[in-house]
Amino acid sequence: MSKRQASEALDDAYDVGSPASKKSRYDDGPELNGNGHAFATPSERPDDSVSGIENGHVESDEDDEPIKAPIRQSAPTAGYGDLYLDTIDRNVLDFDFEKLCSISLSNINVYACLVCGKYFQGRGPKSHAYFHALEDGHHVFINMETRKVYVLPEGYEVQSNSLDDIKYVSDPRYTREEVMALDRKPRAAWTLGGKQYTPGFVGMNNIKENDYLNVVMQALSHVGPLRNFALLEDFSSRSELVKRFSTLFRKIWNPRAFKSHVSPHELLQEISLRSNKKFTLTEQSDPVDFLSWFLNNLHLGLGGSKTKPGSSIIQRIFQGKLKVDSQAITAKADIGDRLRFEEAAEVKTDISRFLLLTLDLPPAPLFQDEMGGNIIPQVPLATILSKYDGIKAQEHLAQRKRYRLMHPLPPFLIFHIKRFSKNKFVSERNPTIVTFDARVGLDASPYVEPSPADHPIGEPIWYDLVANVTHEAVRAKEDVADMGEERKTWKVQLKDKGRDEWVVCQDLFVENIQKELLYLGESYLQIWERRREPKGKQKG
Repeated sequence: MSKRQASEALDDAYDVGSPASKKSRYDDGPELNGNGHAFATPSERPDDSVSGIENGHVESDEDDEPIKAPIRQSAPTAGYGDLYLDTIDRNVLDFDFEKLCSISLSNINVYACLVCGKYFQGRGPKSHAYFHALEDGHHVFINMETRKVYVLPEGYEVQSNSLDDIKYVSDPRYTREEVMALDRKPRAAWTLGGKQYTPGFVGMNNIKENDYLNVVMQALSHVGPLRNFALLEDFSSRSELVKRFSTLFRKIWNPRAFKSHVSPHELLQEISLRSNKKFTLTEQSDPVDFLSWFLNNLHLGLGGSKTKPGSSIIQRIFQGKLKVDSQAITAKADIGDRLRFEEAAEVKTDISRFLLLTLDLPPAPLFQDEMGGNIIPQVPLATILSKYDGIKAQEHLAQRKRYRLMHPLPPFLIFHIKRFSKNKFVSERNPTIVTFDARVGLDASPYVEPSPADHPIGEPIWYDLVANVTHEAVRAKEDVADMGEERKTWKVQLKDKGRDEWVVCQDLFVENIQKELLYLGESYLQIWERRREPKGKQKG
């Protein structure tokens, strides 16, 4: 292929000027200065500019003006105090999740966008919240620490009473009069969507497998002294676990909530961190194991001592004393070479302290009934409580032990009904139903060592049921065989003292239940409150 000949010789095109620069090709007209006049061309500039070039100093075509800082206002422009407040969407606001920036994942100086509900860090000209305001046009932000509302990018604080409901939902606060009236009269509240709910009896979000935590938090939130302490005290100087525990309790009892449920995500993240991921939201754990861990760590977080009893409100509410009589059992061979077990004459007595009491169920039947079905036995609560009457003995590790409660009894008793047992091969569940009458209550006097100085001998010591955590086995797969894989689900039955009714909560579902049907579930954890005696009678 032959080369194309040039249209003109290179020698003839030597004197032709170079093409115009990119800047000049894009300019539509002469460049104007700040006063509206055109800049002087090189031929029109005075001689000093030429002399400057000759001296080796080349001046730029454009003046190097410094970049101006964005305008920040300390107060809104006159007449525009409520600017952008109409863009706030209360339906998307959810302050239950951990306060982390959605971009940097930092928990320092976090702001929540009141338009989309996302968290961003900072509000300075180079912060993520500032860029979010410019890019998406969302201008109203609330500081999650100080609860102050700002407008970005202007940067001024909003002083408007119309935002008080948002500030209250993000951090509910109560007066002493409001707390004292929680159990005395029925209360009703309404969400943004017009749904009615009862403060204190709200659903709790099961993010994945954290229903074991939900039932424990629901039960503890109805322990009156602990709830009042969490709602009224200032925990700003306490550990993060105590702060988040208090925040969750205050949101459960919030009478002005936007939604009829809460999420324990923020508390769960701290619990997962403190327990070295023993209790997480992705794996189901045992409620009793979690309750024991949580009460002990909450006790230490509140400044409690490991050795001094009654050093925190946790121990003052739940801790009691237990007398343990133990006798050693020895095995000896007699003349006929028969093995004979003998008890030691010496009885060793120890006083130990407890936060919860374990109740053992009788063994489940091994055989089916005459109808071909498995028998589900029933046992009264008083029968399994006889373990603590000081008479019934139990053999354990070559020792025979007897247990007896001692005065003074704690204001609240926690019972753990042991249903699950593990061996080297399989984990077994005892389906025995524990019967009790929540209308009458529980008389604890047969299980307490008599002490006339603390309580009159022969007088009953009544306890009323506050919360009952039940277990339910759900078949994981639809299988014809009886030995299909089962999944554990947990429910909690709570007493509404204001209306004298019972409510059952399972994750987001809250329903009423009759008193007579409480014991039909497989009770696993119970909290009983000591009944207050009328004035004029001696208190134990």
